[in-house]
Amino acid sequence: MAAIYQAVYRRASSLMCRFHSTYVRKIRYLNDLKEDDSLCRQAQTSGTFYLFHNLSPFLQEVGKQYLVPQVSAAEIKRILEKFKEAEQWIEKSVLIGCSDEHVPHFALDLGALEKSVIESELKGSFTDLRKALFVVDQKDSPLLASAQSLLRWHDSHQYCSKTGQPTQKNVAGSKRVCHASGIIYYPQMSPVVITLVSDGSRCLLARQPSFPQGMYSALSGFCDMGENVEETVRREVAEEVGLEVESFQYSASQHWPFPSSCLMIACHALVREQQTEISMNSLELEEARWFDLEEIMKGLKRKPGSSKQEDGSLLPWFPPKQAIAHQLIWEWVKQQTSQLA
Repeated sequence: MAAIYQAVYRRASSLMCRFHSTYVRKIRYLNDLKEDDSLCRQAQTSGTFYLFHNLSPFLQEVGKQYLVPQVSAAEIKRILEKFKEAEQWIEKSVLIGCSDEHVPHFALDLGALEKSVIESELKGSFTDLRKALFVVDQKDSPLLASAQSLLRWHDSHQYCSKTGQPTQKNVAGSKRVCHASGIIYYPQMSPVVITLVSDGSRCLLARQPSFPQGMYSALSGFCDMGENVEETVRREVAEEVGLEVESFQYSASQHWPFPSSCLMIACHALVREQQTEISMNSLELEEARWFDLEEIMKGLKRKPGSSKQEDGSLLPWFPPKQAIAHQLIWEWVKQQTSQLA
């Protein structure tokens, strides 16, 4: 019945939007699922599910590849019936997207159920998200990141901040409502600037104490209340390395789930050649230094932990290609090489 309902819905949508692109039709279908609980509940019976266990995504290792399986609704029900809680758990899923053919995708965290049973049934394992983002196909990384962020948000917003009463999510998980006060809560992201500082011929990279050994990256920091992006860039560079930004250029943005749901706003910043002496804030950084083009090119070729120096420390390496910091560094390299050509 659900399949027939969705087929009729897709047919009607197709007739109404025959002049619209596939993308527009998909976005409008997703919006309908978010606004219509009945439609979304029907979609849960024929959609696919990305599974998590205490916010760790489920992966399958096939050869040397890690795949993110889309588990069917029927398979989910079969597994959940082993725990005799099928209907209850499906309701906890959240909508995270859909295919061009309008097959909806949901994320479901089964953290309260026995992990080994699920892993055995589906022939895979739940993996820490930090590792998962760097071993799965690049197209799957954003979906896993956004799914975990949404699941985390629901877990931490189960009560109204004004009344203290329980909040209830809609079926799609696009909002939570406090029925005692009428307040509607929507998932939010925190804006963070990530800035690659250059003096024209060198770029500045730094290490935080939490970084893997040997890894250097661009400077980053949360936007303060009332700041625009330009003000945040200037302040963060001044706070962390004691330099004054002369000009800056926006590059791109990326959703990043650490430490929570963040919007990384990537920028290039230029400081004056005459004012390049670093005054590092040791409360935030472990090390900060200038790198020339040759050092950057060598660092980009290194794998994590691949090269040790005589004192036992690792030679510098940089964030992998899935991270927007990698994109900033490559953009700087291209700019430098074009100037030398």
